[in-house]
Amino acid sequence: MSKTDFMEYREGMEKIDSDIMDRVLSEVSDYDYNVYNKGDVLRVLDKEYLNHQDLKVLLSKAAENFLEPMAKKAKIETMKHFGNSVCLFTPLYIANYCENECVYCGFNCKNKIKRGKLNYDEIEKEMETIAKSGLKEILILTGECRGQSNVKYIGEAVKIAKKYFSTIGIEIYPLNSDEYNFLRERGADFVSVYQETYDMVKYESVHLSGPKRVFPYRFNAQERALIGGMRGVAFGSLLGLSDFRKDAFAAGIHADLIRKKYPHAEISFSLPRLRPYINNEDNNPNDVHEKQLLQVMLAYRLFMPFAGITISTRERAGFRDNVIGMAATKISAGVSVGVGGHEEEMKGDEQFEISDPRSVKEVCSAIMERGLQPVYTDYIYV
Repeated sequence: MSKTDFMEYREGMEKIDSDIMDRVLSEVSDYDYNVYNKGDVLRVLDKEYLNHQDLKVLLSKAAENFLEPMAKKAKIETMKHFGNSVCLFTPLYIANYCENECVYCGFNCKNKIKRGKLNYDEIEKEMETIAKSGLKEILILTGECRGQSNVKYIGEAVKIAKKYFSTIGIEIYPLNSDEYNFLRERGADFVSVYQETYDMVKYESVHLSGPKRVFPYRFNAQERALIGGMRGVAFGSLLGLSDFRKDAFAAGIHADLIRKKYPHAEISFSLPRLRPYINNEDNNPNDVHEKQLLQVMLAYRLFMPFAGITISTRERAGFRDNVIGMAATKISAGVSVGVGGHEEEMKGDEQFEISDPRSVKEVCSAIMERGLQPVYTDYIYV
């Protein structure tokens, strides 16, 4: 395997005319988060509209000492753009087969886990059970394996989901724009793709084989999704895989440049941290603790006040409860990260360990205890 193949497109991978990747990588290479001071942070906190340089400041080490004023301003912005509502959803893994060898992931094709895939009847039963909880938004996930989870299979899952849910997201392997259009026509609304890390040296070293190794194809997935007609796209990096401040900055400006090019798109962020998984209980998060995670969330809220921010069950219940209404606008509930697991026993092992196993009812109660309104659906087709 050549040293440069992680930048080379493979057969069947669509190339689009875009300079966003080069712009993001250029800005990240110039980012030194150690050069900022108290005065820089106070100056940014006094501004109404923030630019890329301001995001650098809010993600700096100096800004760690200003989380309280950042939180106060973030809460005002969240209330201004989202009111007191918090959207709920749940993920459904329909398959965990994967053809990528990613050293940090439980689905790694070399990891000895139980693999499984739901058939269409099982998908329907799972979705029917989830819908009984009152949820109207679902996120469909697979491992990254076209052979076991092809686009037609995913399209059928989306079509089934449309019978039960008003909003459908997909978190699968990157697709070409025509394939995204196919899933949109079946009923998909949102696409989530996480670059994992924007550090190209690190990216190459942790993605040993498989289609995911191709950095630029993954990078441009959100843009292809929007070309394919998707309503919204989500951005994020796996915090702790590399330098989290640079990765958070890269994901932030990546989202901003996409927003400027496609102003109709709904933009959101997710902030996953490294978690233990089967056969690897010692995933090192590179010092991304709750304080640092909170800083990134607050920085995103102030930088893009209208963007959705999701907080997943990777994080403990207390932390999740504290960030909703302050910065996070969407929270998962009643989660199983194995294949299936809502209606019957899981058919395949989970991707990672979760920290918050609460039911939909329990999460709703926590939301209301904070004076917020749990929302099951925020989009109606007419």
